[in-house]
Amino acid sequence: MEIYLIIALALTALYWMDSIASRDNAVILGKELAARYSLQLLDETVACNKLRLGRNSRGHVQLQRTYQFELSANGTDRMACELTLLGRQLHSWHIPPYLEQVH
Repeated sequence: MEIYLIIALALTALYWMDSIASRDNAVILGKELAARYSLQLLDETVACNKLRLGRNSRGHVQLQRTYQFELSANGTDRMACELTLLGRQLHSWHIPPYLEQVH
């Protein structure tokens, strides 16, 4: 019985550490996407709102996490965006269209 508890605790710890690493990767990727389109990542935060299993290009099952974050074109507006990681790799992303304001 104790071995099952130890295994459950170890699996929980591994999942927690993997989740933290994936979130850190999502922040880095969010900053890169923002920079690519001359936008600003607001609050430098991302939030995982969807977790499921997905298959990579080789057919292996991996965790697929979808993160929401906010970007701004001029510092006063907010655009809800998302990116999806399959394992630790960027699988897809969405930034809504916006109007560039010239001052």
